[in-house]
Amino acid sequence: MLQTLRNAFKIEDIRKRLIFTFLMLVVIRIGSQLPIPGVDPSVFKDWFESQSSDAFNFFDSITGGSFMEMSVFALNITPYITASIIMQLLTIAIPKLEEWHKEGEEGRKKITAITRYLTVGLSVFEALALAIAFERQNSLSEDNEILDIIMVTVGLTAGSAVLMWIGEQITEHGVGNGISIVLTINIISRLPNDFAALAQQFVLGKNTGRAIVAIVVIAAVVLLTVVLVVVLQNALRKIPVQYSRKIQGRKQVGGQSTHIPLRVNTAGVIPIIFAQSIMQTPVIISTLLGKGEDTTVWGRILTALSQSNWCDPARPIYTIGLVVYIVLIILFAYFYTSITFNPLEVADNMKKQGGFIPGIRPGKPTSDYLNTMLSYIIFIGAVGLSIVAFIPIFFNGVFGASVSFGGTSIIIIVGVIVETLKQIESQMVTRHYTTGFLGGN
Repeated sequence: MLQTLRNAFKIEDIRKRLIFTFLMLVVIRIGSQLPIPGVDPSVFKDWFESQSSDAFNFFDSITGGSFMEMSVFALNITPYITASIIMQLLTIAIPKLEEWHKEGEEGRKKITAITRYLTVGLSVFEALALAIAFERQNSLSEDNEILDIIMVTVGLTAGSAVLMWIGEQITEHGVGNGISIVLTINIISRLPNDFAALAQQFVLGKNTGRAIVAIVVIAAVVLLTVVLVVVLQNALRKIPVQYSRKIQGRKQVGGQSTHIPLRVNTAGVIPIIFAQSIMQTPVIISTLLGKGEDTTVWGRILTALSQSNWCDPARPIYTIGLVVYIVLIILFAYFYTSITFNPLEVADNMKKQGGFIPGIRPGKPTSDYLNTMLSYIIFIGAVGLSIVAFIPIFFNGVFGASVSFGGTSIIIIVGVIVETLKQIESQMVTRHYTTGFLGGN
């Protein structure tokens, strides 16, 4: 990785892109420390820390601490991510959007424009809901309730829109996918605090033997999780494809062998994000409304939905929430893959181009075969995702190792870093061939 970056800095165009990306990340971290006008961040921080549930931990993690500090970037790019997912679902459901998606660059520009408007709309809705909830709890200043709500709503919406713009600028003028990089830098910014908290809890003040064991265990768990994520992200099932020979004039063309690469983790981190969002939404709403004590039936349900109560030896009944969580991950893995990969379309395209899977007839038999293989692969990928998500939850419940990063965060970090490095290497190869063809150095 370091060698790739060193080589990249030797190429002027890529060096400019890397510097631009770095400067944009600096802007993001500065913005994450700027409070919303008229809001005291310490009030919100104290209030969040007083909550017994971990409903806001995931959001605080992916916003780089901006959420609990209530900075102008508190909503971060979560509205954009939500809008993008909604547009992906609507592309399958609405024929016009599906038609635009197939049009190529022009169609994608139209979908991107709608995604931006939807992002702003979601930002306004989320910001207004938070502002009203905090005003009801007297967390805002009491000078002018309407003005306070308007300032918080405008501040949060503007911050989310600016981050969306920065992400797009990084994609265009920097390296990698801008939105993914913004998300990754936010998560990485929380890691020092998390490791400091682990050191304070398990290392500092302990005798030498216990401290060494704690360091080894923490390092081993992190390394194991990273290795599992790397294996999960890179695992492929290659379906062999053979193309028939065709005669054009006096030449034979085609006849080559290739393969269809089916990723084991086809849906990426989306199933975990979906599952967490569904389980945490009622907890967040109840927390903002001040509802949900453990003594009521609804309160116990909310307690079971909170990750901080899973795998707790003192209260094993609440681990039922973990079972629901894993089931949701598996279901969403199948659901998301089904809307992003169409075996029938792949089989039809292969048939039109004279391709076939050895031993499988073209057409519907090929589609059925791909469906069968995909079902096995999705299950393996979903189980792998569940294991990665389970590891930090287990250590949090059994040993009280509470950290903001988890399986979701590690999957995002590793996946984005790997894809960004691949893009840098691709640009370096393209630059090498271009300069070589033109006779450059």
